[in-house]
Amino acid sequence: METRSRLAALSLLLSAVFSSCVLLINPKEIDPLLYEEQLLWVSGAQGEVSAFRIPLLSFTPNGSLLAFTEGRKSSSSDYGAKFIAMRRSTDKGSTWSPTTFIVDDGMTPDGLNLGSVVVDEEVGSVILVYSICFHLYHCHPASTMMVESRDDGLSWGPPRNLSVQLGVKNFAPGPGFGIQKHFQPAKGRLVVCGHGTLEGDGVFCILSDDHGKKWYNGAALKSIPYNQKKKAQDFNPDECQPVEMTDGSIVINVRNQNNYHCQCRLVVRSLDGGLSLPVEELYFDYTLVDPAVAAGALQKDGVLYFTNPANKQHRVNLTLRWSVTDGKTWDDKAVQIWAGPSGYSCITSLDSGSAEDRKFIYVIYEKGHKDYVETVSFAKIHLFGGQ
Repeated sequence: METRSRLAALSLLLSAVFSSCVLLINPKEIDPLLYEEQLLWVSGAQGEVSAFRIPLLSFTPNGSLLAFTEGRKSSSSDYGAKFIAMRRSTDKGSTWSPTTFIVDDGMTPDGLNLGSVVVDEEVGSVILVYSICFHLYHCHPASTMMVESRDDGLSWGPPRNLSVQLGVKNFAPGPGFGIQKHFQPAKGRLVVCGHGTLEGDGVFCILSDDHGKKWYNGAALKSIPYNQKKKAQDFNPDECQPVEMTDGSIVINVRNQNNYHCQCRLVVRSLDGGLSLPVEELYFDYTLVDPAVAAGALQKDGVLYFTNPANKQHRVNLTLRWSVTDGKTWDDKAVQIWAGPSGYSCITSLDSGSAEDRKFIYVIYEKGHKDYVETVSFAKIHLFGGQ
């Protein structure tokens, strides 16, 4: 009886601790401020690179910060040969290593496409998933690839072609980050979501339950009409960012490519760890107006953060929003990070549990004065700095 009482008391204590971690921030205290900002890459300024596009950002299990982007060799176009460029920070973004090019696709006419970075905290690895020959432009077939680092981003293993496991298909991960599930169902699973071709488009997820050794196809939310040419306002979900919520569900914020139903974001939720995306869990978020672009999303301490160019027509006005209701409603306040041309963005944070790390989130985004492809910028946001 005494043992049972102790177990019951321990269970109650753990439940109380867990419940207190769901929302660690007083919503009234959230008042984000752009704390500091610096340019990581400038298009046309580094050797063989014409333009830098598609920025990704992630913390490693050791607390380093990794920034990735495509170094497009000949133009800012999606076609053409590219590098995967990376910079690394060990002091939370204050200083950065020189640029290293971790993948080079040579001079292929339809090169690589970034991509999702996913951190496996259980084994301490960082996995980067990308595609090659995605547009089938003077090449075939398309392939899904990955590279992995086991030493905090200092070195990377050789590229692995995942098409042997997933089948040959056009799959463009992200762009953004993949997730490792922290809650049931499927705790520990790696989930990377992306999209297909513009004809065979939709949200598709690939999954791994053994730390990236083997991958298999998971959920699919297909466009309508599927594998056919699209018209304006067709249902055409595209680039996406998955986020795990504290109830274990996966909420995926999606680019509404053809403005179906609205010029805003599409949101869909998986209840089974990325195996399915039921239409009953799909809705349109009218607050998140959007010009059809890849956006950033992050769940931190029970608060959902979101970045995009908040404009129905143009890629301008990069804006940070937040929600304490899992995205059901958004705070009336919003923070403008950059008023001018701005494109793709990605958000991350360090979840060490320390008071200092609870104060900040980090945003990487495409930024310019005349065109959003001019630079890739890194912004440090103090969540309580505006008070």
